[in-house]
Amino acid sequence: MLFWILVAVLTAAVCAVLLYPLLHGANAVADRRAGEEAVYRDQLLELDRDEAGGLISAGEADYARAEIGRRLLAVVAPAEAPRIAGGNRLTQAFVILLLPAIGLCLYLTVGTPGLPSQPLSARLENPGNDMAILVAKAERHLDEHPEDGKGWDVLAPIYFKSMRVGDAELAYRHAIRLLGPSPERLDGLAETLMAVSQGVVTAEASDVLKQSLALQPDNPRAKFYLALAFEQAGKASEAKAAFEALAKASPADAPWLPIVNEHIARNGGAPLAADASTQAPGNPTSADVASAETMNAGDRMQMIRGMVETLDAKLKDDPNNFEGWMRLIRSYAVLKDDARAAGALKRGLAAFPPTGAEGQQLVALAKELGLPTEDAQP
Repeated sequence: MLFWILVAVLTAAVCAVLLYPLLHGANAVADRRAGEEAVYRDQLLELDRDEAGGLISAGEADYARAEIGRRLLAVVAPAEAPRIAGGNRLTQAFVILLLPAIGLCLYLTVGTPGLPSQPLSARLENPGNDMAILVAKAERHLDEHPEDGKGWDVLAPIYFKSMRVGDAELAYRHAIRLLGPSPERLDGLAETLMAVSQGVVTAEASDVLKQSLALQPDNPRAKFYLALAFEQAGKASEAKAAFEALAKASPADAPWLPIVNEHIARNGGAPLAADASTQAPGNPTSADVASAETMNAGDRMQMIRGMVETLDAKLKDDPNNFEGWMRLIRSYAVLKDDARAAGALKRGLAAFPPTGAEGQQLVALAKELGLPTEDAQP
């Protein structure tokens, strides 16, 4: 019962706040008109005194009297009063009757009036899927038990996904110190260090990745970032060899093959890929790769452009291929065709709006490649 009393009081308060400007506005208009009318009547009396005293001629007095009379009539004319009052009455009726009714219907439809209230302590004990409360609980637990390695291990990737890279780095270091190194923890620390350095594979990140690779020699993530370190250092031949080795060691349907092939092409190599039956639209076939190995640099680049244009055409028929848009935007950027890359980004965002997870990945990719994102949204 108390709940509904509070709802009624709040509704009345909101109605009063909404109605006050309307009522106050009508009174203000009436007060202003009354004041103007008094001023004009005083001017008429002053004009009569000036004429009687000989300060102005009769002709000038008649002209001034006519002008003051015209203004006085405009002030006291009642023509617009009924329309304004009628409009206010309709607005007041809407605020008083319809607005509370609409609000109540919406609440009864989507709300849960029978749900009992919960104090903060109860919500903290049973947070459900509230990530903010879960993180707060974990942080409070680790403040009291900083030697709980499993807690740091759980919290580190959550920090990273939330873009709290400084906290993520600290959490990964605590987890490695307390639980020992593992490929997952070392890779996470390396990615955090790269995020801190704006995507650059630093010397410390390389050392961490080498430790991960020593624990798991077939770790594709560590191999990719170490190859990327060569590319960022300007060592094209070493980067190409490292990316080619990763491509050859990868399964035929590995999801990272497209981006590895893009880096191979960027460093002057011929993309390696799986058979056409197992690859996504637009990837090179085994025959394409074999043909590319016998081509000169110009013909090979022309072939790559042809494959990119083929992917572009297929995405026009099937715009729901998210991985295809990611590959197409990267491919145009690798080919230094920023105009087409920006166009592909805009079309990709039309299929995957930036409000969704896929759209956010497209925007993040565009920022990574240095493409403008302000005008890319459809």
